[in-house]
Amino acid sequence: MLRYKTKEDIMQPQSNPDIPTCAVNLRIRKDVRTLIDRAAKAQSKSRSDFMIDAARRAAEDTLLDQTFVRVDEETYQHFLNVLDSPPCNEGFERLMNVKKPWG
Repeated sequence: MLRYKTKEDIMQPQSNPDIPTCAVNLRIRKDVRTLIDRAAKAQSKSRSDFMIDAARRAAEDTLLDQTFVRVDEETYQHFLNVLDSPPCNEGFERLMNVKKPWG
């Protein structure tokens, strides 16, 4: 049986009620709020859900785009050891024996 989502289904908060939440207050220009409201409506989301989704995506993208990662000395040494001792298996051996196009 197929069931289509209704507007009420879509507008329900995406959060788990068992997970505690906290408030975040923002001051924005009215034109920006209007823009956010229009975009939220286009996605059938509340303003809060739209802003949370957008902020979460931006935060994840920012962290995933980092090329510099800070770790303690022990973790760094473990990382170097893993790089220095790659797994030996048939696939790895085949890969390492492929003729390089540059010489």
